[in-house]
Amino acid sequence: MNYLLPLLSVLLGYIIALVLKPKNKTNLKLLLAFSGSFLLSLTVMHLLPDVYESKESNIGIFIMLGILFQIILEFFSKGAEHGHVHGHANMSHIPWLLFISLCIHAFLEGFPVGHHHDNLAIGIAIHHLPIAIILTTFFINSQLNKKAIFAFMITFAVMTPLGTLASDYLPVLNQYTTQITAVVIGILFHISSTIIFESSEGHKFNIAKVSMIILGILLAYFL
Repeated sequence: MNYLLPLLSVLLGYIIALVLKPKNKTNLKLLLAFSGSFLLSLTVMHLLPDVYESKESNIGIFIMLGILFQIILEFFSKGAEHGHVHGHANMSHIPWLLFISLCIHAFLEGFPVGHHHDNLAIGIAIHHLPIAIILTTFFINSQLNKKAIFAFMITFAVMTPLGTLASDYLPVLNQYTTQITAVVIGILFHISSTIIFESSEGHKFNIAKVSMIILGILLAYFL
């Protein structure tokens, strides 16, 4: 099941955007705030203790490399990983830089899932749902070809399960499980904290947003 959740969440987001055509940005921002809080809490409460218990040296360096790597990816994705999409009013073809950077990001997220971090699969699935809705809506509004939208979203959907499969079945990667997980922790730190900080207008106090953040923390704690 941990292979399927991130894939199904992207497909669900794609269908929601196609069928329901959501226009209420407030609800999406609340969902983003919840997903960011839940993902950050899972990272801090579960992933981080695991990598430090391994007694491997230089874990902090690999976490910082993950943060740096995500910053570099966002130069190309324009922040799509945390719900920001920018582009032309009309698109005649798939935005390849966005596509490649988003796929790399999703592929790497799958690595820790394969090492008994089932709760992380839930976190990534919740994280991918609003991203899929936002991306699909953006592409539809940009008049991108429907087949191109489907190809983009189905590829994005399978990348995290592919990362999990690679982690499980490629022995060469298993030798560096802790280091790869530390890099992914850095990536998740950057994305989830950015989602939380950017999910409110003008950085004003928002009780609904704070409630979603608290709910995300509690859910991660009790899982």
